[in-house]
Amino acid sequence: MTQVRIARIYESASSEDGYRMLVDRLWPRGVSKTDAALDEWCKDLAPSQNLRTWWSHDPESFDEFTERYRAELDENELLSTIMERLETQPRITLLYAAKDPAVNHALVLRDYLREHFGGGSSDPGISDPGIQADGNAADGG
Repeated sequence: MTQVRIARIYESASSEDGYRMLVDRLWPRGVSKTDAALDEWCKDLAPSQNLRTWWSHDPESFDEFTERYRAELDENELLSTIMERLETQPRITLLYAAKDPAVNHALVLRDYLREHFGGGSSDPGISDPGIQADGNAADGG
């Protein structure tokens, strides 16, 4: 079964990443395409510009953001492409640029993929070793 994990785009690429997919709508500042070492840029999986602007990465509105983003994902035709990746890649790393590892859209997307395509969040085949089940960084940060 495919492992789906998340990582900041600013972290160095690793052989453990598997298929590297940037899921931000905008290209991250200061990252060259070479350094990004991407297999794919799925900007259309990111929250819409209107939703991003409304949310503005406010931790207090993360729950409402999550609901709105999930509604966008329900209507997103690109998810079939992601489903193909889940079927053909042993590991996928969803890359994002947000500073907060516990409050970002990649967490929502990862969990959405788990619930809809991966047999639920308790499935050991889909994981992110850097984030605990409560969304906090495993290293305490």
